[in-house]
This record gives sequence, structure tokens and C-alpha cells, in this order.
Amino acid sequence: MRIQRRIVVLALLAVAALATRAHAQLAVTSNDNKVVLENGTVKVVANPAPDTVTILDLKTSPPRVVAEIAAPGSVVGPPFSVALTPDETLALVGSSSKIDPSDPTKTVPDTRISVIDLKASPPAVITTLEAGKGAAGISVNRQGTLALVANRSEGTVSVFSISGKTVTPVGKVMIADEKSATAHAAITPDGKMALITRDGDSKISVLKIDGTNVEYTKRDINAGLRPYGIDVSSKGDFAAVANIGVGQGDADTVSLIDVRATPPRVVETVTVGQTPEGIKVSPDGRHVAVVVMNGSNKPKESPFFADGGKLVLLRANNMKLTKVAEAPIGHWSQGAAFSPDGKTILVGNMVEKDIHVFSWDGSSLKEVGRLKVNGGPAAVRTAEK
Repeated sequence: MRIQRRIVVLALLAVAALATRAHAQLAVTSNDNKVVLENGTVKVVANPAPDTVTILDLKTSPPRVVAEIAAPGSVVGPPFSVALTPDETLALVGSSSKIDPSDPTKTVPDTRISVIDLKASPPAVITTLEAGKGAAGISVNRQGTLALVANRSEGTVSVFSISGKTVTPVGKVMIADEKSATAHAAITPDGKMALITRDGDSKISVLKIDGTNVEYTKRDINAGLRPYGIDVSSKGDFAAVANIGVGQGDADTVSLIDVRATPPRVVETVTVGQTPEGIKVSPDGRHVAVVVMNGSNKPKESPFFADGGKLVLLRANNMKLTKVAEAPIGHWSQGAAFSPDGKTILVGNMVEKDIHVFSWDGSSLKEVGRLKVNGGPAAVRTAEK
């Protein structure tokens, strides 16, 4: 009888585990092992370990690591080089740079996009695709049928169609020359528009989307100095863009773009501190999380150095931004991601090679813990639904 009870208990536990996996809430990080920051200078690692991708389960508190696999990635570019399909079946991971084959002390632009099957056990890279040079910011539309990749070293955006687990190159959209540094592509919830940041010439380009047909409208928005990371609210009413500036100690900014206006335009800009690297709108569209380097990436002898960055939370209300909370984070920190319920925020710390975990109740931040990952977390993302 006891043996039978034990078998029943184990069977129930197995079913529960499968149910948890089937209804997972995942975050995915891309971890760069090629470079390190030494007193404000980025240096290439000799004989580096492979870059990795870490998959986190957000249904536990604090989140836990459920898998880690090898896949190329890079800290070069905004911390949006990972994107998930809405059903959490696939993750697309971009690699904007790689070790120079002719000089291992340098890096050169890369073109690879790894397609990872998150439902496999364990998760695995199922194909590697080619985008453009410097494949950086990636987004998947909320319909799960299209992905866009901004190619920083080309001034182009690559277009991919998605059907099930098949991702297919469709073509490229020419935006400007390579000096424009197309950084990230953010897609509106209805899937009909994309905003492309260009930190090379401080513009944001508007694309029109119809199925897999993607066109540059020739409309460029001027937000601030070097727009970099950008995210659109789930309601589709605004986009928040991080303007990283030129890194000379000045307070940099975050701007709001009224996406519903015809044509879209900047309606608000506020200062947040030195170098807002990562930016993410909360699932309910009420807040914007900003990862501010705060001089933590500068030499210690610099007058602009600070021993740590900061996570800043802004309230978005009636197209206005108001600071509501702030918390210290690590050094050379990159992206941010919210859990689906908006109560947990993840921040990637490159120097510490960990994920900072915070709880968020809408008015205050509390550190929950830190999760070690194998490499510097250059990007972190959850599915956008």
C-alpha cells in the first residue's frame, strides 16, 4: 500500500512539473564572455569561453535558472538582442560582434541570429540565421508572425517571418548609411508600425508593416541625443526611448513618443542621469524602468565615476513622466525586464555577471536577490503579449 501511495505521489508531482513547464513564465538573457570592463576600458578576453544564453523561471520567487546553453551574443548595441515569441516557444538571440579572426584582440561586426527552441528538453539552438552586420536590437510582433532586427553596422533592418518553429528571412529595409547605427526595432502592439532608433545620427525612423511587407515611411522623429533603447507600451499609446548621450558626464534623458498621433511625435522628455542603457515599459503601461549606468562604466579617476548604477522607475500618466523610485544596481548594467504581473524586475549587471532581482509594488523597489549567470548579461527579455 505504501509503495502504491508513493507511486501516486510521484505521478502527481510529475504532472505538476509538466503543468508548470507548460504554463511557464520565462525570461531569457544573452551573456557575453568575449569582453570585460577594466577601469572604464572594454577589453577583449584572451581565449574566451563561449557566450551563453540563460533561461529563467519567473513563476518562482526569487526566479530560478532552469537552463543555460551556448549561443553567440554581444554587449555591443542596446540590451534588446533577445526576443521571445508570445507563446514562449522560441527565443531569437542576436550577435552583433565576434572576435576578429585576423586579430583576436579585437572584435568585428557579426550577423548571426540563433533560434532557440524553449520547449525542447533541454532548450536548444535549432537553427542559425543571417541578418545584417552588427545584428543588434530584435523584436517579435505580438502576433508571433514577424521579427525585426536592427543592423547597427549597415543602417538596415532585417525582416523575418515566423511560422511555428520556422523562422525565415524575408528581406531587408534600407534606412540610412552605416553611420546612422540602427540600434533597435520596436513594434507596436497592433503589428502595423515599428520605431527604429539610430544613435549614430540621433533619429528614430518610422516603419509601416503590412504582413511581411515592411516599408520605411521616411518619417524620422527627433527625441534626444543618441536614442538607443526603445519600448512600446502594451496599450500602444506611447513609446519610451532612452537617449544615451555622448558619455561625458552630462545628465541624459528619456523621451515619450505619442504613437497614436498622426504622425507620431515626441511629447515629453525628462532627465534620468548618465547613460540610460536599458529601458522597459511595465506590462500595464503605467511605469517605465530605466537602467542608468550613472558613470559606473568610467575609470575610477574620472570625475564622472560612480561606484554603481541605478534602476530608476518613472510613472507614465497622460503623456507625462514622473520619477517615483530608485535603487542601486551593479556596474556597466544593461537591460531590464518585468515579470508578466509587473511585480518583479530583472536587471543585468555586466561586471558582476549576475541578474539583479527587485520586487516592485508600484511605489517602491526592494532587492530580492541576485542570480549568477555564465557571462556578462548583455540583454534580458520576456515575451511581449
